[in-house]
Amino acid sequence: MPYRPSHRQLEYLVALDDCRHFGEAARQCHVSQPTLSVQVALLEKQLGVTLIERLPGQVRPTPVGTDVISAARIILNGLDEIRTLAASSIGNLGGMMRMGTAPSFGPYFLPYLLPPLHQQYPELKLYIREEKPADLEETVLQGVMDCGLGPLPRRSEGLISEVICRERIFLAAPREHPLAERSTIQLADLAGVKLLSLGAGHRLMDDVRNFSAASGAVVAEDYEGSSLDAIRQMVSINMGLSLFPEFYVRSEFAKDQDIRLMNIVGWQGMREIGIFWRATSARGDHYRQLAELARRVASGLTDELAAGTGRSPE
Repeated sequence: MPYRPSHRQLEYLVALDDCRHFGEAARQCHVSQPTLSVQVALLEKQLGVTLIERLPGQVRPTPVGTDVISAARIILNGLDEIRTLAASSIGNLGGMMRMGTAPSFGPYFLPYLLPPLHQQYPELKLYIREEKPADLEETVLQGVMDCGLGPLPRRSEGLISEVICRERIFLAAPREHPLAERSTIQLADLAGVKLLSLGAGHRLMDDVRNFSAASGAVVAEDYEGSSLDAIRQMVSINMGLSLFPEFYVRSEFAKDQDIRLMNIVGWQGMREIGIFWRATSARGDHYRQLAELARRVASGLTDELAAGTGRSPE
């Protein structure tokens, strides 16, 4: 009969990858260091491969160890889901959830989502971590995060998504920019204009590049913003133009009167926002309930923006 690693052995292996130190991993698992070391060595012997490379003052997984650890995370996460489903009713969304969110969306939407979420599921413990969208897909697939909130994943294999809203993307310019004085702008008017963008891994970088290709504007290759706030401040001092998503505009543009949002004939940028999770997860009903609540909240907010209660192009 083929050997099957124990739950404890997989837990020790994952902790060792997280900590990269035998002593710290043992403390995280509430066992002695010799116990953890012996079990990891036994696992390697039983599998017939070296999983952990042991160097002076350094511990790191081997290439096959990296693959085994990724699989171990998925297995351990599945066991956690079984415990969660057994311990909590579906009416409480499982009692605990780890959500990753895109920094260009989550901070500006969650303040509206969390109050009704807490009211409807008061016992839910929600742990939130910001991740670039490209990284967020991987952390969900690997079981580090239970679900993601942000732009829909590029990859459909292994993930299930529920759309919660379509978020408009605005073009913004400093008030003293010549184009900002005009009531309407054609795409061709932006030829040669400098555009600022977030760095690699952010979907908005792709949106800026697509907009650049459509309009003839030029993406600044010598600068990649680390946050929307940094880009907004640079736009305000006439360093370039940029694109900003709807909920960020709603949240932050009232603080900055030096920027104007512009209407462009023939272009209305949009991006689909949703909640996504692993296709193998046993908690699909939990995430669909969360998506339904998020959809209602987003709908109310976009209605307010359309009615003029938020900043929109003048």
